[in-house]
Amino acid sequence: MSDDITTIIFEHPLNEKMRSWLRIENSLIQINSFRAIDSLPTALSFFRAISEFIEVLDRGEIRAELLKELEKRQKKLQQWLSFPNVDKAIVTQIIDELAENAAVLSKAPRIGQHLKQDKVISLVKQRLSIPGGCCNFDVPALHLWLSLPQATRDERLHSWLAGLLPLQNALNSLLMLIRQSDTFKPALSHRGFYQDSAEEGELLRLKIAIDHQIYPQVSGHKNRYAIRFLPLDSENGTVPLELPFEIACC
Repeated sequence: MSDDITTIIFEHPLNEKMRSWLRIENSLIQINSFRAIDSLPTALSFFRAISEFIEVLDRGEIRAELLKELEKRQKKLQQWLSFPNVDKAIVTQIIDELAENAAVLSKAPRIGQHLKQDKVISLVKQRLSIPGGCCNFDVPALHLWLSLPQATRDERLHSWLAGLLPLQNALNSLLMLIRQSDTFKPALSHRGFYQDSAEEGELLRLKIAIDHQIYPQVSGHKNRYAIRFLPLDSENGTVPLELPFEIACC
């Protein structure tokens, strides 16, 4: 299969640590998609993404986990430098990048604290769980904030995003290494089912042709996983007896 738009990549975590990291990555992608907050719908979408991000952060010691993993990856790459036929310049560059990201992350203020302490974010976050609870009479502070000059709001948005860069850079570098730790290999499901051993893998990646209109439902852990392939159209769709796809266990 090619890497063009005819295929889609699905990912599934094989442990809780990876599950948290992927959720944080997804939240950061949503948050960084906002280049300007220029309307109430845009504002509510942004603050909802921020609220979800804060809740994910509160579920674990993200900084400690990332720093531990960054150190682990650096040590492993240091060992690679002694192997023959290794591009030492590239490996050294990656080690330096991981070390820099770790240093910045370790010195950064508590992750997300600047978001939790922000008055506008706090006021909106309290109302998001209430259907229609962010009218201008519910959150007059938001109504006022949206009436400020765009440049003022842009500056505030930039400060919110800038405070997340230490986390974002560290996480991106780790996930890039993990995703590149295994290459896609051809596989074949039978009657919509496939299973294999995970071999201490952390992230399962599947590449499937979009034309099939089939998605995977994965269950598993670090030792073994099983995949059930299901049609997007649950009433009229079908799954072929043999479905070719590609898989990587990273």
